[in-house]
Amino acid sequence: MQALPAQDTRAPDFFIVGSPKTGTTALHRMLSVHPQIFMSRLKEPRFLASDLLPRPQHANAPREEGYPRTLADYLALFADAQAGQRVGEATPTYLWSRTAAGAIAELSPSARIIAILREPSSFLRSLHLSFLKGGNESEKDLRKAISLETERRAGRQIPRGSHRPQLLLYSDHVRYVEQLQRYLACFPPEQMLVLIYDDFLADNRATVRRVLRFLEVDDTGPIKIRKANPTVGVRSTGLQSAASSLIAGNSRLARATRTTIKSVIPQLASAGAHRRILFREPPALDERLMLELRERFQPEVVALSKHLDRDLVSLWGYGERG
Repeated sequence: MQALPAQDTRAPDFFIVGSPKTGTTALHRMLSVHPQIFMSRLKEPRFLASDLLPRPQHANAPREEGYPRTLADYLALFADAQAGQRVGEATPTYLWSRTAAGAIAELSPSARIIAILREPSSFLRSLHLSFLKGGNESEKDLRKAISLETERRAGRQIPRGSHRPQLLLYSDHVRYVEQLQRYLACFPPEQMLVLIYDDFLADNRATVRRVLRFLEVDDTGPIKIRKANPTVGVRSTGLQSAASSLIAGNSRLARATRTTIKSVIPQLASAGAHRRILFREPPALDERLMLELRERFQPEVVALSKHLDRDLVSLWGYGERG
């Protein structure tokens, strides 16, 4: 960790650390409107995960613009926080990261940590579709993508447009107990709140009020519900890859093409048109694969149930055998 700047700074005193596809964006938005809370406008600063750096060829791409590269840049995200406000940020891959817990503890040892966990098979399906949408993944078949883990761990079978291929090791995302233990090695249990995605879906307001109480701010005011980002499918990985290259590329051709599209066909530059052209409803659920994943990750769910002293085996249906 770089030394703190000499001038007065505000470091976050709470972190939403994960997981992806568990409503962290919705939670970030709901907390942002609370008068006693300041959330960075940039969701997912990612700064405190040194193992989350992009591939060198993507480091200076437009998609990386605006993300902090120095500690001063990072702390500047919170410069507008008012005295007395809780200050937070949400980077859902901090839970996956092997370095973030220690970096957070070094920067803010009294920080409060919030994690949201989701049933593994539905989580991995949603995560895979999200990676396809963002251009980090090119293999449309989830079974095949998971089977590539060994190759990808060795640096092979990496999609050309993948900006953070380290995230494509899908099974690493559901090592929940290991991830929580990394934080428990740095923070006492009373500084950690572990939520279950099912509870958040069932009652947004009750979950948010629980978070507010954990942060020791007023939990009695009205709460405006924010919907989680929808899961979508990709029409064509080739088209999506080309679009991602245009959006994220830093070559002269990519910059010129973006300018041409915006000037000649401005309606295609809109977010709505972009979504309609590239995305569709998610593909049908592969029930057989979901069953295989549930069998594979049953030991993790059993261990997590013991760790949290909550029967997730029953809640997530992992005690059933077909």
